[in-house]
Amino acid sequence: MKKVTSHNGFTLIELIIVMVILGIMAAVAVPRYLDSISNAEKSAEDAVISSIRAGLTQFANNSLYESGRAEWPTNPFDALSEKPAGYSLDVTDANSDGEWTFSSGRITHQRADNSRFEWSYQPGTQGGGDDAKIGTLGNRTAIAQQQQ
Repeated sequence: MKKVTSHNGFTLIELIIVMVILGIMAAVAVPRYLDSISNAEKSAEDAVISSIRAGLTQFANNSLYESGRAEWPTNPFDALSEKPAGYSLDVTDANSDGEWTFSSGRITHQRADNSRFEWSYQPGTQGGGDDAKIGTLGNRTAIAQQQQ
């Protein structure tokens, strides 16, 4: 009687096909994952800036009620009851992941991918004169990366 031999396992071709399929899936998934991280960081920035805008409005309303003039603070983060995670009193541009700074009329933030963004900020003309005016908070602008 003939003995039946059973080979358990996969052939080399089957293994190669599985590896090719996994490679294609990874090639599609990794860029989408990186895009989702970038979109999440952009949304987090938008939330912080939105909070700053709301805080500035509230600060101006309180100032108007107390002194008769709607004024913004010199540092826009002073309008927030709670500073964002990563807020630093450093007077240079943000230079570590998740850091927020304010100096020289610019709010800066660094993302995890080391890209940096800024928002211009002017508190307006303060004081009791007729030239008093409310400030401005600009839109997001990418900061050019310097080659080292």
